Amino acid sequence: MQPFLVTGGTGKLGRAVVQRLDDGHREIRVLSRQAQPPGAPTGHRHVVGDLRTGQGLDAAVRGVGAIVHCATTYGKGDITATRNLIDAALRRGSTPHLVYISIVGVDVIPVPYYRDKLAAEQMIADSGLPWTVQRTTQFHDLVASFFAWQRRFPLTLTLQRFRFQPIDVRDVADQLADLAVSEPAGRAPDIGGPQVRDMRDLATDYDKAHGLRRRVVSLRVPGRIARGFTQGANLVPHNAVGTITFDDFLIEQRKDNGE
Repeated sequence: MQPFLVTGGTGKLGRAVVQRLDDGHREIRVLSRQAQPPGAPTGHRHVVGDLRTGQGLDAAVRGVGAIVHCATTYGKGDITATRNLIDAALRRGSTPHLVYISIVGVDVIPVPYYRDKLAAEQMIADSGLPWTVQRTTQFHDLVASFFAWQRRFPLTLTLQRFRFQPIDVRDVADQLADLAVSEPAGRAPDIGGPQVRDMRDLATDYDKAHGLRRRVVSLRVPGRIARGFTQGANLVPHNAVGTITFDDFLIEQRKDNGE
């Protein structure tokens, strides 16, 4: 059985993907810039490589049957990283199945980071490698972070008519692992979490879960980016995945933090 390579394998999503792929028989390589970074999954081979420069990637991709590309720089670095990864695979003369995680609405909502993800998607589709792109809605962690950075404020600000369909990282990892061991699918059907929720309601539940008694204020935001969210371009209610809701996530988060 050919090895699997997980980029971003030391991050939250990457670690979950590694766990899902680990059946006790597969060789799983975790790409990182350090030989054994803190918090990295144990029991797996850590290969040193830098997606930004391409250094070490030839050895990392040697002989792999599939690559799950979870690494992100949250900017234009994603384009360079993806190009370097593809080039390394092509130089080795192999054709690993490249599975890429992307975001619902990247082709509609003109967020700069989304444009970079879309460019990376196109690069993968044009690479000549067998490929699968999985777009998902926002993770619970990201939605919670909108409110977490406001915890010291006297009120909670939200965006008027914005809705989200948050999905749990573990549910996304399940999907990516299944795709990695399957035939290339091209653009896989977009997936989202089990509930579509108004941003104001999400903020209210976040504050309640953390014992914060604050007024929630919704601001109206103009522009094309806001229009994409208010029109639901970030949602896929027809393809809900998983059972872990945002409220379930908040309960787990409080337990993990000892609250």
